[in-house]
Amino acid sequence: MERFASADQRRATPRDSRPRSENLVDFQRRADLEYARSLTRLIESEIIPRLLVAHTTGPHSDVADSPHATCISAEEVDAFAPLALQVEADELLEYVDGLVARGVTLESLLVDLLAPAARRLGEFWESDLCDFVDVTMGLWRLQEVVHELSARLPHDHSKPVGQERRALFASLEGDQHSFGTVVIDELFCAHGWLTDRLNEATTVELLERVRDEWFDLAGLTITCDCHIAPLPAIVRSIRGSSRNPRICVMVGGRVFAGNADLAASVGADGTAPDARVAVRIAGELVDAVTQELVQPTAG
Repeated sequence: MERFASADQRRATPRDSRPRSENLVDFQRRADLEYARSLTRLIESEIIPRLLVAHTTGPHSDVADSPHATCISAEEVDAFAPLALQVEADELLEYVDGLVARGVTLESLLVDLLAPAARRLGEFWESDLCDFVDVTMGLWRLQEVVHELSARLPHDHSKPVGQERRALFASLEGDQHSFGTVVIDELFCAHGWLTDRLNEATTVELLERVRDEWFDLAGLTITCDCHIAPLPAIVRSIRGSSRNPRICVMVGGRVFAGNADLAASVGADGTAPDARVAVRIAGELVDAVTQELVQPTAG
């Protein structure tokens, strides 16, 4: 990781501060290119095979019988996140398929590997270890993997047609990286929800959507601190404009991860540390509203 960081720092060096010797510039470009190739070869020939072999099932290995074999470790997230900056989506999917082969569930891959890897790319950017274009391309590759995995997820069709819960998920204007919204949208779909998604939604777009269509839940993903101040007004406006007067509102994202109480302070009904928990909490919130509505006519 230190080598990875130093290479990105070299690429991020302002052009004016580099020597003007053409030979030196060419040498540095060749060195950076060779480093990238070497890192890719190292990942492909050493890191990925060792991760897979370490969790291979067979007559001489009982690793797959261990509960740790079906869990994603922090070390695996650390190894996987830089891959998104180095290789294409199909190669990322090959890595993920190796984890599937050892018994990791598709839901765990979405929540415990891909979402943390996306956050790690954001940390690389914030630390100036890579630029905006690198992060955007990395997130695009991760999103491709999410869509492929989501197509394999078994979907819950237990709700009769016309009685499915409906949810609108949105990242707010200025949140250019909306990977978290993609993951949560896909996971809710797998659990039988009908979903809609808005990326970088303005307040006007949000209010128009909830006014025109019925939603049981509105989920807002917040990744930028600048959105906290106007968020209470946005939540109130959603409730006031919604075609469903009892709409539930959830908030999530980096700014709520370390402070769950912040959700109540902005007027939301709840938050969750990850998409898996969000599905459960959202169901409980909507069920509670339904029970309140039927109680007066019960008995």
